Amino acid sequence: MNTHNTDLAGPGWHAMATDAVMTRLAADAATGLDAAEAARRLAEHGANRLPAGKRRGPFMRFLSQLNNVLVYVLLGAGFAKLMLGLWIDAGIILGVVLINALLGFLQEGKAEQALESIRNMLSAEARTRRDGETRMIPAEDLVPGDIVLLESGDKIPADLRLIEVKNLRTEEAALTGESVPADKSTDVVPEKATVGDRHNLGFSGTMVVSGRATGVVIATGAQTELGRINAMLAGVSALETPLLRQIKRFGYAITTVIAVVGVLVFAYGKWVIGMDFVELFQSVIGIAVSVIPEGLPAIITIALAIGVQRMASRNAIIRRLPAVETLGSVSRICSDKTGTLTLMEMMVVSAAGAESQYQVSGNGYAPEGAVTRDGEPAPKDPVLELMGRVSMLCNDAVLLQQDGVWKVEGDPTEGAMYPFATKLGMDRAAEIAAWPRIDAIPFESEHKFMATLHRGADGREMLLVKGAPEVILGHCDRQQLGAGETAALDLGHFERVADQLAAQGERVLALAWLEDPGLAAGTLSPADLPRNLVLIGLIGLLDPPRQEAIEAVKVCHDGGIRVTMITGDHKITAAAIAKMLGIGDGRTAVAGSEIEEMNEAALQECVQTVDVFARASPEHKLRLVKAIQANGQIVAMTGDGVNDAPSLKKADIGVAMGIKGTEVTKEAAGMILADDNFASITAAVKEGRTVYNNIEKAILFMLPTNVAQGLVIAVAIFLGFTMPITAPQVLWVNMVTSVALGLVIAFEPHERDVMRRAPRTVDRAILTGFGIWRVVFVGLALLAYTLWAFFWMKGQGASDELARTVAVNAITIGQVFYLLNSRFLLESSLSFKAHLGNRYLPMGIAAVVVLQLLFTYAPPLQYLFHNEAIPLMVWPWLFLGGLAFFLVVEIEKLVIRLTPSLRVAVTSVEAGGAKTRAAMS
Repeated sequence: MNTHNTDLAGPGWHAMATDAVMTRLAADAATGLDAAEAARRLAEHGANRLPAGKRRGPFMRFLSQLNNVLVYVLLGAGFAKLMLGLWIDAGIILGVVLINALLGFLQEGKAEQALESIRNMLSAEARTRRDGETRMIPAEDLVPGDIVLLESGDKIPADLRLIEVKNLRTEEAALTGESVPADKSTDVVPEKATVGDRHNLGFSGTMVVSGRATGVVIATGAQTELGRINAMLAGVSALETPLLRQIKRFGYAITTVIAVVGVLVFAYGKWVIGMDFVELFQSVIGIAVSVIPEGLPAIITIALAIGVQRMASRNAIIRRLPAVETLGSVSRICSDKTGTLTLMEMMVVSAAGAESQYQVSGNGYAPEGAVTRDGEPAPKDPVLELMGRVSMLCNDAVLLQQDGVWKVEGDPTEGAMYPFATKLGMDRAAEIAAWPRIDAIPFESEHKFMATLHRGADGREMLLVKGAPEVILGHCDRQQLGAGETAALDLGHFERVADQLAAQGERVLALAWLEDPGLAAGTLSPADLPRNLVLIGLIGLLDPPRQEAIEAVKVCHDGGIRVTMITGDHKITAAAIAKMLGIGDGRTAVAGSEIEEMNEAALQECVQTVDVFARASPEHKLRLVKAIQANGQIVAMTGDGVNDAPSLKKADIGVAMGIKGTEVTKEAAGMILADDNFASITAAVKEGRTVYNNIEKAILFMLPTNVAQGLVIAVAIFLGFTMPITAPQVLWVNMVTSVALGLVIAFEPHERDVMRRAPRTVDRAILTGFGIWRVVFVGLALLAYTLWAFFWMKGQGASDELARTVAVNAITIGQVFYLLNSRFLLESSLSFKAHLGNRYLPMGIAAVVVLQLLFTYAPPLQYLFHNEAIPLMVWPWLFLGGLAFFLVVEIEKLVIRLTPSLRVAVTSVEAGGAKTRAAMS
C-alpha cells in the first residue's frame, strides 16, 4: 500500500472527486487501514500533534532586560568606579541597573503560550475504522488514509476529505471568521477556493454542530490548516513598540553625546591643563553618569503601569506593558468583523411580504426591539403573524438566558427567529399549546428546507415551511395577502426582494405554509413537500453591528485613526456591515482570492484606498498587516479566532476578545478586551495617548537636569575651579528627586483634545527639535542658577562641602519649579487653578522637601555624600532664585505663544496625522 504527500496546498484535496482521493491515499472506506499499515504511516508522517515552540528560560529573560545601550554605559561607569576602589559610587550605579532590570523582568509577565494553546485545541480521541472495525483511538495516532466517523458535538481530530455526509454543519468561526455554521457536502469545489469555501473538508480543531459524516484523513499534525497557523505564529516575531524603538534611538544619541563630550573633556583636561589622571577620569565618569537619565526606565514603567490600571477599569486588559503606549500611536485599526464589530449573534433585520416590507430593530438574540414599516410601528398584519408562527413552530433551536446573556443551543439562524416572533407580540408556549407538532421534515443541506406539520385542538392541520428561497419559491404557486386571502405568486417580485436583501449582506430565508395539506403524519419525507404551498414572505438575517462600535468607529476617525475590516465572511456581507459601521462606501471590498493575485507592491497600494477585505485567510490577514506597516502606519489588529492569531502577533498591537476569543488569540495579543467591545479600544487609545504624552513630558522634565549636571562638571574642568557637585550627589539628584518629581507627571490626567489630534507619525522622534531647544534652554538656565548658588556660598567663605550642599539643593529647587512649568508645554503655569488637575503634585513636592531635608541635615547622609548643614538664612535666597528660574521659563513660553511662526513650528510635530485624515476622506 502506498502513502503519499498529504500537504493540503499541494494535491488540492478539495478539488478532487472522492474516488480519486481514496485511490491517492490507498484508503478503504469500508474497512479502514490495517494495524500494520497504520503503524508504518505513523512512523512516516509522525504523530498527529503540533510541534512545541522554543521558550526562553527565566535567566535569559532577565539578561534580556540588560540589553540596552544606556545600561551598557552605566555598567561601564560602575565597573570603572569599582576598579578605582570607589565602592559606594559603584554600588549606587549597579544598584540602579539591578532595580531597573528586575522591574522589566517582573513586568514582562508570563512567557508566550500561544503555541501551547493551539495544541490544546486538538481532539483527544477519534472514532475510526481500523481492520474493519469501528473503534476509539487516541487522536494523535491518526494517519493520512484513516477513516474517521463524525457525529454532532465531536471535535474534528484532523483535516478530513468528507466522503459521506448527512446534514453536517460545522462551527468554523475560530478558523475562518464565518458568522454561521458551515454546511458541508461531498461535492468537488474549485482548486482556488479559500478555506471558508472548501465545503467538502472538515478542519482539525473545529466542532460538529449537527449531523453526521464520514471522512478520510488527508493531513495530520503540522500539515493541517491548524498546523499551518501554528507554524505561521511560531515564525512571526513580535515587533518592538514605537516607544521602545524611539527610546533605543534616544539611547544611542545620548551615548554618542556622552562619548564625544567625554573625549573632548578628557583631551582638554589631560593635554591642555594637565589634570591628574584619576581625578580627570572620575570627572569624565561623573559627566557620563550625570547625563544618563537613570530614573527614566522607572518612570516609563510606572507611567505604563498607571495606563494598565486605567485601562483595566475600562475593560481593556494589558498583557505586556509597552502595549499601552503603542495604542496611543495607532494610526490604523484592522478589525475582524464577527464578534468584534458585530455581536456574533444572528438577528432578523428585514421582513418582506407580497405588499409590504418591514425593518426589525434589536440587539442580537435579546427579545427587545420593534418591527417597523417606513419608520412607523408596523400595523397588525396577518402576513406578519404567519411569519411569526412559522418562526416559533418550524424551529428546533433552543434560546435561553444565562447570567443575563441570551444564548442559542442549535442553529444560530433558527435561534434568531424566536426574538423576531416575540417582537411581533407572540408567545412560544402559547403557540406550541395551540398548534402541537405531529411530524417534521428536518433541515438537511441536500434539500435546504425544514417543514413541520401541526394539528390544532379543532382537528385542523397546517404545514409550516422555511428554507432557501430558490427551493421554497419552486414549491409555491400562491402568495399570502391577508387573512384567508391569497393571489397567484409574483415570482419576479420575490426574486427581486431576495436579491435586494442579499445585496445588503443579509442571509435570506423564505417562509411558506399550507392549510390542511392532507399529509399522513408519521411518514413525512422531503419528497412529500407539496408543490402548492402559499408563500408568506421573506426574512433577512444578519450578524448585526454593535451600536457602540458604530460610535467608536466615528471617534477613531475623528482622531485620525483609520478603521479597516478584515473578515472571513463574504464580500457582500462584509461591505454591507462595514457601511453600517461607517467603514468604506458599502460597495468596495477586496476578496482573499484577489489578494493572492497581488504582489507586495500592489497590496501596499491597495491598502491605501480599501478598508474592507473579505474571505481573508490567516495568510491574507498577515500580508495585509505587513503591507499597512510597510506604508509607515502603526497597526492594531483585533480578532477572536485562531485564524487571527498570527496577524495579532505581527501587528504593532494585537487586541483579542476576552469573552468569545480563543485562548490562542489571547496569548498572541498584547491586549484583551474583557467585554469584547470595539468601543473599549477607543477608550484604550485615549489612555495610550495620555501615557505617551506623560512620558514625553517626563523626558522634557528630566533631561534639563541631566544637561545642567553634566555642564556643571564640564564647565568646572574647562574653567579650572572646584567641582560644584560630586558624582554620588549627581546620582542622588537623578534617582531620588528626579524620580519623585517625575512620577508626578506619570499621573497627569487626559488633556481635553487628546482624541481630536492626529496620531503621531512613525518617524517622529521622542525628542523633537523643540524638545531639544527646551532641554538646552532650561539646562543652561538651571546651570546658571546652580553655579550662582555655589559661588555665592563660596563668596560667603563657605567650605567646598557646604557650597556643594547648597548647589545640590539649588538644582533640586529649580526642578520643583520646573515641574510646575513642564505640566503644560506652551500654556501658562502662572495660576493656582492650573495646578489643581493632578492630586499627586503636592505629594511629590512634599516628598522632595522631606528627602532634601534628610539629605542636608541627617548625619548618615551627610557622611555618605560629604554634606554640611545649610544655615536657615540661606533658604529664602534659594527659593527666590528658584522663583526667578520659574519666571524665565514662563517668559520663554509666552514668547512662543505670542510669535505665530514659533507656535506653528512647535505644534507642527503633530501634523503628520493629516495624511491619515486625508486618506480616510
